[in-house]
Amino acid sequence: MKLPNAESAFVERDKIVGYLLNLSHRYGASKARFFGEFGFWLANWETLAQALREHAQCHQVSKVKQTVFGMRYEIEGILRTPIGRTPRLRTVWQLDTGQLAPRLITAQPLEETEP
Repeated sequence: MKLPNAESAFVERDKIVGYLLNLSHRYGASKARFFGEFGFWLANWETLAQALREHAQCHQVSKVKQTVFGMRYEIEGILRTPIGRTPRLRTVWQLDTGQLAPRLITAQPLEETEP
């Protein structure tokens, strides 16, 4: 199964700038270092946002969970990067009750990758 309405999936700027690429964030710093290793930087945050949307559109949903806010979907697969390496990544998307477009909740590396 694919993410419902994946073509409409959105990634909030603050999720990328304030968390996933923020080297000063208490919990996001390790993710910022990870993404930095693959050519994603704060100055080109839109590139990561687009890559995460593509990740959601290209891979199958691996887990679905009902939450009080709506359905939550996990997707696992490779991420296309600016430097051509392909790390495995898990993204989590939520389709809030009453909404049509899923939004990114988080992204996390799955395992060591080959260059």
